[in-house]
Amino acid sequence: MSAAKTAALEAEVYLFTGPENGDKNDAAGSLKAAAEKKNGAVDFYRYYAGETRIIDVISQLENVSLFSAALFVVLKNAELIKGKDDIALIASYIKNSQDSPNTLILESDENSVEKSLEALFPPSRKKVFWEMFDNQKPQWVIRYFQKNGFQISMDAVDQILDMVENNTETLRAECSRFFFCFEKGHQISTEDVDKILAHNREENAFTLFAAMADPAAAPKERLETSLAILQKIRLSRDASGTALLAGLAYCFRQLRSWQALHAGQAVPNEAQLRAAGFSGKKKRTQYGGAARVWGPGAAASILSLIAATDMDIRSGGAAMEDTRLSLLLYSIIMKNGVYPAQYE
Repeated sequence: MSAAKTAALEAEVYLFTGPENGDKNDAAGSLKAAAEKKNGAVDFYRYYAGETRIIDVISQLENVSLFSAALFVVLKNAELIKGKDDIALIASYIKNSQDSPNTLILESDENSVEKSLEALFPPSRKKVFWEMFDNQKPQWVIRYFQKNGFQISMDAVDQILDMVENNTETLRAECSRFFFCFEKGHQISTEDVDKILAHNREENAFTLFAAMADPAAAPKERLETSLAILQKIRLSRDASGTALLAGLAYCFRQLRSWQALHAGQAVPNEAQLRAAGFSGKKKRTQYGGAARVWGPGAAASILSLIAATDMDIRSGGAAMEDTRLSLLLYSIIMKNGVYPAQYE
């Protein structure tokens, strides 16, 4: 059988993993456009593993729709699909849906999913969307502004990267704010970044880390501020506990990188700092302050505690999620990463 014929027999079922949500969304968008071109209008659905039963998703895909030629379904949090029965349902659907007009995309922000699930997808139907390297991010921001008719100073680029989660989905959304506030041809400055982003920012894992790591504040003050930010995050549209933990883990891994760079007698040079992701003055000041709050041992303990909390939340469900997150902040700020035997 020719390679072209083999490809034609593959079901329209895909596995997209990795943290680079911007490129991931672009790839899903291209598949949706292709499905619309082939079938006409398609019905789009988005579900979340852990909240929706796999059998319900598969049943919807297998039943003929009375209102559209095809369905386009995105199932997020695919890393939570671990049960043998659920994986068997997906395997059966892939095997028997080569001629189906419907499309199913399993997505995860993790780099991989359950091995038996991943094994169901041929190489042409799965892709890992890796995060950009740190040395690629400034050029991405510069090109994005230039493509939309703006210039931007290097200090402003560094400031944006310090303030915004560095995946292209978030960067695109945040950088687009400037296009509604300035005329084309304007050069974005650090003052513009302060005006547009700092005064209108939403709380996230990075602003939470900044509050937790403020060396000028007493531990109790840092705890009160951090708990208030946590509450705002939990009330926002981006309230996922696992996503928040992933952001905090990234920050503390960066802290460990900062500590490793400054562990020897030699002061790291500009190239070493930029290569490790510390390109802006604000980020260097922040991690320098964080290193005064937590030593290398505490940072390692905190990362272990974040991982343990993530496992507890994934296995225990949403019922105790807020309590576990609050207790995590208490343990990090008041106990330097040691889980207390009794809440004080």
